[in-house]
Amino acid sequence: MTYTPPAPAVVDDIISQTKFDANGLISAIAQDTKGVILMLAWMNADALRETLLTGRVCYWSRSRKSLWRKGETSGQQQHLLEARLDCDMDAVLMIVDQTGVACHTGRRSCFYHGVTPDGLRDTSQPEISAEELYGR
Repeated sequence: MTYTPPAPAVVDDIISQTKFDANGLISAIAQDTKGVILMLAWMNADALRETLLTGRVCYWSRSRKSLWRKGETSGQQQHLLEARLDCDMDAVLMIVDQTGVACHTGRRSCFYHGVTPDGLRDTSQPEISAEELYGR
């Protein structure tokens, strides 16, 4: 599967239909081609536009208050294969080709805290250390 970006005018039309929240954000879910949910992050209009036009996934970092191109420091990039907006037009699901791990903890998925009758239990271990990911 290969992503073919829409023309800029089409992307602008999509963005005009998207319902961003009061902070100008929508939730963005990244899922791999096997159906595994990798992460949840946020996009503003600029991040969504860049992602749809380039196929390289870009988010909005709420802590840094800037665009965050997935993998710009770790090398763990996401390349868009398909994008779908939900029925309310306020969330986007991205099917991605994930290079390496998606989570800053070194795990493939950010969703690894399993809920059990005894409380939370980690469902996966890091595949790579934070030091290796970020050179710390």
